[in-house]
Amino acid sequence: MRRFGLIGKTLKHSFSKGYFTTKFQQQNIGNCHYELFELESIHQLPALIHTYPDLEGLNVTIPYKEEVTAFLEQKSEVVHEINACNCIHIKEGKLYGFNTDVIGFKTSLQPRLQSHHTKALILGSGGAAKAVTYALNEMKIESVVVSRRKKFNELGYEDIDDQILDQYKLIINTTPLGMYPNVNDDPPIPYEYITARHFLFDLIYNPEKTSFLQRGEKQGAQIANGREMLVIQAEESWKIWNNL
Repeated sequence: MRRFGLIGKTLKHSFSKGYFTTKFQQQNIGNCHYELFELESIHQLPALIHTYPDLEGLNVTIPYKEEVTAFLEQKSEVVHEINACNCIHIKEGKLYGFNTDVIGFKTSLQPRLQSHHTKALILGSGGAAKAVTYALNEMKIESVVVSRRKKFNELGYEDIDDQILDQYKLIINTTPLGMYPNVNDDPPIPYEYITARHFLFDLIYNPEKTSFLQRGEKQGAQIANGREMLVIQAEESWKIWNNL
């Protein structure tokens, strides 16, 4: 049995298990199984690896993308750069870390961009935000992080006003605000200043249209959710698990 899985804190509404289970069935990929592993603490990871010696690969989600890097034997260039990992290849009990968030986000976003989407607000400051920042830098798009506890070179939500939104036409939500079942939550930005020239991208895929996206759409903005990004990430993970 080839075993793969997802680690995180709350995984009841995971995309990954359904995606990989369907993939294995439809493509007649035998002897493979994908499971969900809810961990109360990232420090439970070594015990998980010990319990399932046939584990070959793991995806990593909230809130462990940054914490998991302490357990890696080796890091890809991106993981080393941003200190965030969402894909692990396990060989002989050793963990090799990769980040497929970057390529998933970049590949999903790039075809949708218009010429005026040159500056971006990144809502949230966790592991996903680091990957988004890295991808935007590669795309030569200026970005700034918006955080509840802003650090140097970041903005607080209280700083977002009509002038900021006039400058930053691309807004990316990397927070879990609005994720099922808390579908009425959304990042506290002044949506009344969103226009048809804005593009709101939400890394969340469940629900299909978060409150963040709905409120942007009402203002005429272009919107996209994270489903395509997740599909790309999953396929990149599968390549890593099979080609290394």
